[in-house]
Amino acid sequence: MSAPTSAPPVPGPPRAPERGTPSRHVDPTRRQQAVAAWVLALPFVVLFVVFSLGPVLASLGMSFTDMRRTDIRDPFAVDPVGLDNYVALVQDPLFRKVTLNTLLYLLLGVPLTMAVALAVAVGINRIERFRGFFRVGYYLPVVTSIVAVSVVWKYLYRDNGGLFNTVLGWVGIDGPGWLDSTTLSLPSLVLMAVWRNFGTLMVIFLAGLQTIPQEVAEAAEVDGASGWSRFRHVTLPMLRPTLLFGAVITGLGYLQFFEEAFVMTKGGPLDATRSITYFTYDQFGFGNYGYAAAASYLLFLAVVLLTWVQFRWLGEREAAR
Repeated sequence: MSAPTSAPPVPGPPRAPERGTPSRHVDPTRRQQAVAAWVLALPFVVLFVVFSLGPVLASLGMSFTDMRRTDIRDPFAVDPVGLDNYVALVQDPLFRKVTLNTLLYLLLGVPLTMAVALAVAVGINRIERFRGFFRVGYYLPVVTSIVAVSVVWKYLYRDNGGLFNTVLGWVGIDGPGWLDSTTLSLPSLVLMAVWRNFGTLMVIFLAGLQTIPQEVAEAAEVDGASGWSRFRHVTLPMLRPTLLFGAVITGLGYLQFFEEAFVMTKGGPLDATRSITYFTYDQFGFGNYGYAAAASYLLFLAVVLLTWVQFRWLGEREAAR
């Protein structure tokens, strides 16, 4: 009696290749697309390296040297000084003063600009007619030349014949020298900057307000919440990402405060309105290139620190919810 034979194996579907096994076949179409993409991006890459990345890296290296205007013809003859420029900046009384001025610009300008922009945005959001008219009107100062705005406001602040002092004179008040006072000149520049810049945040906040569902506010109103309670406990929390964005861009602007002081006060009186950016501009004009580059990188560190603080303050609660 013969032993039973096993049945032949039934052929199954082809097995898929194991994951992680690299394929040796490259689609020629994808390769052509990649080459075409790099060819199209090459002009931007070259311009970015030559005019952006290159100068940034060069200025970073310059901040660790004693390079001056006389070294331009022979830049490789400069001597490295390590952190001497940064140490000298920290010990420089003028740099300390301009740092304090910049901090005052930041502490005064950012809250005022955001408060005015938010108030205007809430007001415009509640009206139905002429909303576009008011939006354009409040935004016009943003697109106006900063030099023209500064010149006009400089005449408004004049001691004799200025609009502000003239109005104060009508009620028997002798107006001060707004731009000649060491205590009033900086707040005066901040006031002008708030008037010019709040239009940008107004548009951003208005867009954020229009994304808040109307049903949420109506539900809070039905529950008996007052107008201020609805704004504080409903509107502001839902506007947190928009407020974060507005705080970041506004803070960056006030840290780089320059044009207004340059046109209206030339940094005076007694350096009361000189900012870090103005100080860096002056040092480049004096030919202290290494010193000025170090000051610009200290400002860059301040920008990074401010952005981190704002994200921690306005972004951390959002992430925890």
